[in-house]
Amino acid sequence: MKKPVEFGYQMPAEWSKHSATQLHWPSNVETWPDIRLKKVEEVYLNIIESLHQYEPIILLHDIRLPKKYLIEKLNSRSIDLSQVSLHSIPMNDVWARDCGPIFIERQNEETEEFAITDWEYNAWGGKYPPFDSDNAIPKWFCDHYDLPYFKTGMVLEGGSIDTNGDGLLLTTESVLLNPNRNPGLTKPQIEQLLKDFLGIEKILWLKRGLAGDDTDGHIDDLSRFLNKNTILTMVTEDESDVNFSALQENLEILENAVNQYGESLQIVTLPLPQTRIIDQTVDGSQFVPASYANFYIANGVVLVPLYDEHFDDIALDLFSEYFPDRDIIGIDCTDLVWGQGSIHCITQQLYGITHFN
Repeated sequence: MKKPVEFGYQMPAEWSKHSATQLHWPSNVETWPDIRLKKVEEVYLNIIESLHQYEPIILLHDIRLPKKYLIEKLNSRSIDLSQVSLHSIPMNDVWARDCGPIFIERQNEETEEFAITDWEYNAWGGKYPPFDSDNAIPKWFCDHYDLPYFKTGMVLEGGSIDTNGDGLLLTTESVLLNPNRNPGLTKPQIEQLLKDFLGIEKILWLKRGLAGDDTDGHIDDLSRFLNKNTILTMVTEDESDVNFSALQENLEILENAVNQYGESLQIVTLPLPQTRIIDQTVDGSQFVPASYANFYIANGVVLVPLYDEHFDDIALDLFSEYFPDRDIIGIDCTDLVWGQGSIHCITQQLYGITHFN
């Protein structure tokens, strides 16, 4: 069977124009116990109220949640419901980035063609069962929107990779080489699958992730492409910070990295916000993966998670500098990141969708 790369497909950069954004309405009381669920619903409403002004939203919600309840919530804000397409399906949790479809595209002289790559999802090494409904979501998109579809057979979360759309990909060894993902695959085999299905030419491997990141170290909390040749990476100057050594190690790797053409990359940094919390997360951690690298690039806007008054303005200024043609909107994500994810983790960009019913 031919692989997508043989047809000329490649994973686009996040800044390429989207058809819509995928979101899942929060309803899992194990992730968001007690008052936490109401708090995170407000964060979702803030995100939707901002994002829907720039592109349509496909909002999935669990079949046990009454649609009427969700419509009432949306109507409580200045949200145009014609821009939000609601779909009731079986689902486990909110992490659209990790279980949603990863799109690839190919271009010819006249048109762009998009397809879905369907990777296996096992809730970060089987940590949070059940996850079968979320693992089925890419196929649901394929069937519902009649899109070409490539099944890979490999476990891969969208938050574990980032690409510049020109064949260069960022990831971490702590995730992709973790035996809880693909114990039967070697590093060269994993690289080959990424090349075959996503059209990747070169992979930059960072090492470890943030304390409190239950994904084992997703790249979207560490380092992200701002453009084809520029990478943002998180740092801290506090040597006593639990994340200091991991972030320094990743910074050194990036400063010495080259792309597939042998060219150096521009590396810019942002300070890591406070990640230690007063209480504990549901899995007992005293740290959360709060990071400005968990931003989301949509059509005409960049949504930036905010956490820490000491560094929030620095982050917003940097995104304004690198995305001068997009609006920059900060969203308070202190309640969202308590569940160990932020804006990028709960969004997934979609392509090639022409109807929203």
